[in-house]
Amino acid sequence: MQRSPIRLALTLAATLMLVSGCGGLGALNTDRSGSKPSGPIFDRDTQVAVLLADTIQTLQRLSSGSPAEQAEIVTTAQQAYERGGGGGAQLRYALVLATPGHAGRDAVRARQLLRELAAQPETLAPVERALSLFELAQLDRELGLLGDNERLQASASRSVDQDRYAAANRRLQAELDDNARLRRLLEETQAKLEALANIERNQPDHKSNSEVRKK
Repeated sequence: MQRSPIRLALTLAATLMLVSGCGGLGALNTDRSGSKPSGPIFDRDTQVAVLLADTIQTLQRLSSGSPAEQAEIVTTAQQAYERGGGGGAQLRYALVLATPGHAGRDAVRARQLLRELAAQPETLAPVERALSLFELAQLDRELGLLGDNERLQASASRSVDQDRYAAANRRLQAELDDNARLRRLLEETQAKLEALANIERNQPDHKSNSEVRKK
């Protein structure tokens, strides 16, 4: 099942609310304990959230843009991933490849990139990890269903081939049976003709006529 950027955006929004809420609680707990607030961490999460929100807008343009615009977006994301070598750039490239509605979509490659990120969670911010795991789960479900459908189609194709083979064998056997019946009929007809010829040769009139012709 393909996901739209709108659904992805809603998931991102929910994730941001969760992360922001946790950040807010952490700040309150820090203030009450008299320690220094973790401002830089919250600022980093905010920056990542803004970047992901921009990514979602790009994905929306990707799914509805012209072929030239779509190709440009895919190329830009790929180049950023190749320069960045992982982390957020890899996540954004995976999201681009997973987005439906464009010629460059590659769900298998997107899942591979997301699995690599899942194996290295420290390369992503919390909100990025949540989003990558969500998208990975969706791709696993989609590709799993596609695999099931392909197996069913292959099984149905084999069944159709077997049915055709069986029908061809039935037609061949019918031809053989009909030929055998015709051969038996021909043999019976020949036997009757030979019997009639023998009867005719043994008749007295036929014998007399033969003797007259000899004289």
